Amino acid sequence: MEPLLVVKDLKKYFPVKKGIFFGERAELRAVDGVSFEIRRGETMGLVGESGCGKSTTARLILRLLEPTAGEVYFGKTAVFTANKEEMRQLRRKLQIVFQDPYSSLDPRMSVEEIVGEGLTIHRLAKGKEKSERVAELLEMVGLGREHLGRYPHEFSGGQRQRIGIARALAVGPELLIADEPVSALDVSIQAQVINLFEDLQKELGLTYLFIAHDLRVVKHISDRVAVMYLGQIVELTESDELYRNPLHPYTQALMSAIPAADPRPKGRRMVLEGDPLSPIHIPSGCRFHPRCPKRFDRCDKEEPVLREVSAGHWVSCHLY
Repeated sequence: MEPLLVVKDLKKYFPVKKGIFFGERAELRAVDGVSFEIRRGETMGLVGESGCGKSTTARLILRLLEPTAGEVYFGKTAVFTANKEEMRQLRRKLQIVFQDPYSSLDPRMSVEEIVGEGLTIHRLAKGKEKSERVAELLEMVGLGREHLGRYPHEFSGGQRQRIGIARALAVGPELLIADEPVSALDVSIQAQVINLFEDLQKELGLTYLFIAHDLRVVKHISDRVAVMYLGQIVELTESDELYRNPLHPYTQALMSAIPAADPRPKGRRMVLEGDPLSPIHIPSGCRFHPRCPKRFDRCDKEEPVLREVSAGHWVSCHLY
C-alpha cells in the first residue's frame, strides 16, 4: 500500500541574533532532517519534550511554514511546489486540531460560524444546508444543536476542543494532525477526547499524525510512534514494540519517567544529566550525548544515522 503522507529530510532553520550588541547571526535548527511515512488509516504518534520540533514539523507539513529544505508528499502531490489551486485542494484534505482550545477559536464568532467557516470558504454548503451540516458535525463530536448560537467563552476546555475537532472535520479531511490536543485539558477529560478521536477514525476512515509529550496518551492511540529529540527522529517503530523494547537511551529515559499505577518499583528510573540543549547550539557528534548515561568515545565525534536494527524498528544510536 502506498503511504498517504511522505516526509523526506525535512528541515527548518530560523535565523536569530546571537549577540545583543553586535547583531551576530546564528541559526535555530527547529527541524533538522526529519523523514517518515504515514500509511492510510493509521495513527502515527510523534513524541518528545517541549522544543524538540514536533509542532514545527506539523506546520511544515501543512505548509503554514515554508521549509529550509526537504520534501513532503501527500499522495502524489508535492506540497511545497503546489500552486495556489492545488494548495486549495490540499487544505481540504489536510487539517489540524490545535493544542490550545482557548486561543484557537475566535471569541467573536458563534459556534455555527466557526464550524461552518470552512464550508463557506470551499463552497461546500450554504444557507439551511450549511446549518444542518454544522449541526450534524456538532452531534458527531458529542455536542448538540442547542450550541449553534453560543460563543467560545460559554464552553469548557473539553467542549472547545470538540468544537475545534468539528471545525477540522467540516471540509472532509483525509489526514488530521492533532497537535497536543489534550495537553491543555483536565486529566478526567483527556480520555474522553482520545476516545472521540478513535471513534471518529473508525467512522470516517481518518489518518492521524498525533503529536504529544505524554507517552501514556500516545500508547493508547498510536499504531506507530516516532520519538524526536532536538529536531531529529531518534527512534521509530510499532507502538507495542516501542513500549516493550525501547532502544535509544532517550526513549528509555522517557519510558522510565512514566508514572506507574502500581507503587511498587519495577525498575530504576533513568535520570538525564543537565537541561535540554538549545537548538541554536547543536553539539558535535550525537546531539544527545551530553545528557546520555550510555555515551562513549564515538558519540561526541560522529553523528549517528537512523537505521533499521530489526524489522520495522529504526534507531539513531551508536550502540546499535
